[in-house]
Amino acid sequence: MDLKAFEQRIESGGRLTADEALQLYRHAPTYWLGRMADGVRRRRHPEGLVTYIIDRNVNYTNVCVARCNFCAFYREVGHGDGYVLGFDEIARKIEETQALGGIQLLLQGGHNPDLPIAWYEDLFRSVKQRFPDFKLHALSPPEVLHLSRMSKLPVPEVISRLIAAGLDSIPGGGAEILVDRVRKLLNCFNKASADEWLEVMRHAHRAGLRTTATMMYGTVETDEERIEHMARLRAVQDETGGFTAFIAWSYQPEHTERGGVEATGIEYLRTLAISRLFLDNFDNMQASWVTQGGKVGQLSLAFGANDMGSVMIEENVVRAAGASYCMDEVEIVRNAEDAGFVAKRRNMHYDILGGPFFREHAVPRTLELSTAREAGDNSVPAELVNYPARSAAGKRQRSQPPASPVA
Repeated sequence: MDLKAFEQRIESGGRLTADEALQLYRHAPTYWLGRMADGVRRRRHPEGLVTYIIDRNVNYTNVCVARCNFCAFYREVGHGDGYVLGFDEIARKIEETQALGGIQLLLQGGHNPDLPIAWYEDLFRSVKQRFPDFKLHALSPPEVLHLSRMSKLPVPEVISRLIAAGLDSIPGGGAEILVDRVRKLLNCFNKASADEWLEVMRHAHRAGLRTTATMMYGTVETDEERIEHMARLRAVQDETGGFTAFIAWSYQPEHTERGGVEATGIEYLRTLAISRLFLDNFDNMQASWVTQGGKVGQLSLAFGANDMGSVMIEENVVRAAGASYCMDEVEIVRNAEDAGFVAKRRNMHYDILGGPFFREHAVPRTLELSTAREAGDNSVPAELVNYPARSAAGKRQRSQPPASPVA
């Protein structure tokens, strides 16, 4: 392998083929990958900034019929631990988020058969009526597809209705690996095939929405399939230019049906670096500190990442699989500045909003991420009776008076 030739091509802005990316991913020294990725990051972002967003990761329901075997978060329909958050609960989370300088909810959840599209529209309208400037980065492509199937409406119409109700952008969740062989083994093919995931994103971009793109690696995929995943994203980005960022994270195996072991930190850094080199039409690469921890998250800034992602405030999905890292704004800024960068707040479009919020406002430290609900809170939101349920369990529940919320 002629690293010098690769080096000259990368530094001159030449594009890598999938075969070349695979060769480098497998055989190039880690320090070399990091140096090349850092060089590309510096040329694309010469200002010396590292950005982050203050938003909250809210999972509105854990009830899901998809049954992905890598997920420890979902509960089957009728399970005693299944929940749906109420509109007022979500509003309280927004108020708490705004007090910390937050501007957005990252809102995702399970494929709950008892939540029709009207529930989502009413929720979005409720949020926008109470918090007009607050942003909704909501519903991954499989969730949009789930709504399309349940409502028997085409995906573009579902997206159009959600935009009319207040949707601002779409997160790139549910991508896992965009290769159908892998998706079938992970039992996530039925929630969205690779083509279906990508097509939802095309429709979103055509409708004027910006979205992110993700990759969960470390289950059953091969190195070739990781590169194929990136190649498919790169092709859509060439078509639409609608992705704002790429985020890779490693599979978290604890408490999952699939089990297994987690990929190492070195594998994460190599994956991040090759994504920066191969995804030459993506402006932003996020560091996944929530799965890698703060130290590897900080090191990511030398392997191609230019963004520390979200403060998160709340997290439920990765925590269910055993990862419970927490970094509040103070810690994110400290990691960025100690690595030699200037830390700046941003929005989903990567517009700079200003310096650290905590330096201008009295903000309490957050040493542990919040959860969707307190343990033992099995309350059912009163407004759910306004929406028809599809499952037998949902119909039984909605035929009963709503339980009082836990004090």
